[in-house]
Amino acid sequence: METLRDMVRYAASRFNEAGIYFGHGTDNAIDEAAALALFALNLPPDTPEIYWGARLTGAERQAVMDLVRRRIEQRVPLPYITNQIHFAGLPFYVDERVLVPRSPLAELIEQSLQPWVDPHSVSRILEIGTGSGCIAIACAYAFPQARVDATDTSYAALEVAAINIQRHGLGDRVRLFNSDVFADVPDESYQIIITNPPYVDQTAMDALPPEYKHEPLNALAGGDDGLDVVRRIVDGASRYLSEDGILVVEVGDSDDAVAKTFPNLPAMWVELERGGHGVFILAATELKNWHAA
Repeated sequence: METLRDMVRYAASRFNEAGIYFGHGTDNAIDEAAALALFALNLPPDTPEIYWGARLTGAERQAVMDLVRRRIEQRVPLPYITNQIHFAGLPFYVDERVLVPRSPLAELIEQSLQPWVDPHSVSRILEIGTGSGCIAIACAYAFPQARVDATDTSYAALEVAAINIQRHGLGDRVRLFNSDVFADVPDESYQIIITNPPYVDQTAMDALPPEYKHEPLNALAGGDDGLDVVRRIVDGASRYLSEDGILVVEVGDSDDAVAKTFPNLPAMWVELERGGHGVFILAATELKNWHAA
């Protein structure tokens, strides 16, 4: 194992041999090994090809191997090792106080949630369950005229969100609140309420790979049917939506449970071009009419 290329090949082989789970930033052993090795060597992801044939020192090889062993033996997800990940094309700090950002909502935010809203008319956005703050911060970039309020029940998660808000220089536009769903939300009217709440049902929680055990489980677990928090969001959103507002909710594999639990809910299920599923959008007027029916 003389070169960077040799180390990546070796690490990828060991990852496949160990049967580790991919899905917290990469989806295959080669990309995972490359990301880990480049991080260990303090090299950027776009390191030119010529460096891949460079011979490593003994200390460099040891640095890579230490991270490879940690990834295999402790099953720590890659972003918790590197403390970094990209979401909606933006860099974020993450650690085990928050979920690893991987929401398909990034695709919709990059499109400024068009055609469901006019981006130029959006002045107030609320995110429920912000975690690392990635969705709130991405929304601040996508809607540069808007103020964003972001909530979480976890003070530890809000600490991480605060780090990312500071790093992106958005302290004047993104506010954090410790709130259980709408309990301590400002009495405001929002054009967009967006959320990636806990939605994993108990059966799926019991079957999660070991990597997920490093994430805050209360940010994943949604109760027996996955909808404990989703119900509260759907029930309470009308009070905080403007007349032309929308509610955007990610429920992942609990999409069937939503359809069964709310058979007449006028939800628009979004088709995502980059993969992922289980995202629905509700217009404020239709949500209010549904509640009134």
